[in-house]
This record gives sequence, structure tokens and C-alpha cells, in this order.
Amino acid sequence: MIDKINPPTCSIPKEPDYSGVTVVPLAPQPSPADYREAMKLANAVADQRLGEHMLLSWYDRDRDFESPQHASECHVNSAVPGYVDYGLYHGATLKVDIEDGRFVFFYIPVDM
Repeated sequence: MIDKINPPTCSIPKEPDYSGVTVVPLAPQPSPADYREAMKLANAVADQRLGEHMLLSWYDRDRDFESPQHASECHVNSAVPGYVDYGLYHGATLKVDIEDGRFVFFYIPVDM
């Protein structure tokens, strides 16, 4: 039975929790021509900050393409894109954000 005085409510979408994640914003000059150039920049940051690392997820706004593919399909009405959710919930400790979201990369260190 539904309580008519206190009806159920949906939670309001909230921003992702980046606690434990180092966020590195980059605004390189000249601007990267494409995803491949952006990934080279992001990988250099990950090399420097994490040493051995693994790329968990990424987004290319120029092509509106993400990895893992279709991760955002389950997040249509969410404040958090699928590639962000995937990276955070798979242990990312580094986010490299190139040009305010044009290219975004999530990394995890690889312990040897």
C-alpha cells in the first residue's frame, strides 16, 4: 500500500564522488588535433603520477565516443556519464581532463 501522506520519492541525481581521485585539468597549447594526441598527453601524466597504470575508461567529445562502449546507455537520465561511473567504480585514482571535458581519461595504478 502506498503511503499517501509520505509518497515515495526518487533521489535527485548528484555529482560523482571524486574522493580518492586526483583530477588533472590540462589546457595544452596547441590544442590536440585528435583523440590520439590527447591520449599521448594523458598517458604522459599517468606515467609521471602513477608509474605502471591501466586506462579504465575515456571520453572523446569530438566524436561523442566513450569506452567502455555504450556505458552511458544505462545512464540516460543520470547526472553521471557511464564512462565516469565505470572509471570511479572500478578503482580509478587519476582523472586527466583535457580542455574542460573535450577528452577525459580515467586511470588506475598497476601494482607489481
